[in-house]
Amino acid sequence: MPERREAVGGTLVVGGGFAGAYVARLLGKRGATIVNPDNFMLYTPLLPEAAAGTLEPRHVVVPLRQMCPHAELLLGRVLERDPDARTVVADTLGGTYEIGYERLVVALGAVTRTFPVPGLAEHGRGFKDVADAIALRNHLLRSLESAAARLDPKEAAHDLGFVFVGAGYAGVEALAELYDLAHEAVRRSYPTLRGVPQRWVLVDAAPRILSEIPRKLGEYTHRYLEKRGVEIRVGTTLESFDGDETVLSDGTRVPARTLVWAAGVRPSPDLARLVVPLDERGRVTVDPTLQVTGTSDVWALGDCAAVPNTRTPDRFDPPTCQHALRQARRLAKNLKGPPRPYGYRMLGQVATLGRYRGIAELPGLRLRGFLGWFVARTYHLYALPTFRRKMRVVADWTVALFFRRDIVELSALGRPHELGP
Repeated sequence: MPERREAVGGTLVVGGGFAGAYVARLLGKRGATIVNPDNFMLYTPLLPEAAAGTLEPRHVVVPLRQMCPHAELLLGRVLERDPDARTVVADTLGGTYEIGYERLVVALGAVTRTFPVPGLAEHGRGFKDVADAIALRNHLLRSLESAAARLDPKEAAHDLGFVFVGAGYAGVEALAELYDLAHEAVRRSYPTLRGVPQRWVLVDAAPRILSEIPRKLGEYTHRYLEKRGVEIRVGTTLESFDGDETVLSDGTRVPARTLVWAAGVRPSPDLARLVVPLDERGRVTVDPTLQVTGTSDVWALGDCAAVPNTRTPDRFDPPTCQHALRQARRLAKNLKGPPRPYGYRMLGQVATLGRYRGIAELPGLRLRGFLGWFVARTYHLYALPTFRRKMRVVADWTVALFFRRDIVELSALGRPHELGP
């Protein structure tokens, strides 16, 4: 039998993403035990800027030990749960433990949603975490180096073909930031590539891009990206990708050696280990107080849960950081006192579209261009937890105003040299 330990303060939080980390933080001195594979929380909205080199990748993550100073952190994963005994078995860096709890908070988040498209798993690239962002940046810079070394212009053009599938926030912002990086790098450092055409294509099955935001802002984004030379294919899906050519459902063939998949998420498959009720989409079902249906000691929130919202009774909350934060605030209060229903109406939405361009929707106000970009950055700085991280991000942004983006490619970081005899 695994060695037994008790959750700090009686609360066990499974998952240290935006939702879980904020619950543990807001519980304050009551404390909690967090089980999470990493010792940090990723602030996802800043991931595109980390991929483009505007921000240092370490600065878009927040150490959980600093964010939640009264919580115990165990790096690992939950293997199983015994609802009757109120325990879970967790495989951690320090060993396998049976952890007893009085209250269990499920915040496992989501993983990338994929489809059985020929070649996607073998050749496509995800964009979900810091590792994906770093790998994509390295790949883009290596593509520039490869193109610069080609003697055949057609082969060079293949290296400079980039297809992004998914026109939500992640896909649009990632494309815009990396587009800026590639064009700035070619203009300043790759003179032999200035005459080689770059091809950037944005693909989505929906009838328009950024369908989550007001139509006028989405249309502005569409026009802005097309003006910059981005091809936008809406109402279109990916048929296949062989690592050298992308085939779309409308018959278009795009010579490209880079395909980025940002077409949505699905709840974490680890939910199956926790013996909790799931809906048809694999999300944990909860009541308006965020308590898991049919339980008295389990709560769930964030991207892994189907969270009803009393302010928008016709639909569940979307998987965004903004909603996860508000859910965490309500749940922390419910765990500390009399439970109340969760209700939140969005105060606005923001997105950046590369350097000095963005969009923002505020109550009674819609901004675009430089003002939209400024508001988007201001909001992200406000929402980013801990003063230390805010200052590091401000420092990165300030440096980026005066200096060129770094174009060092560090693919070898994941392959350190072994010590020889």
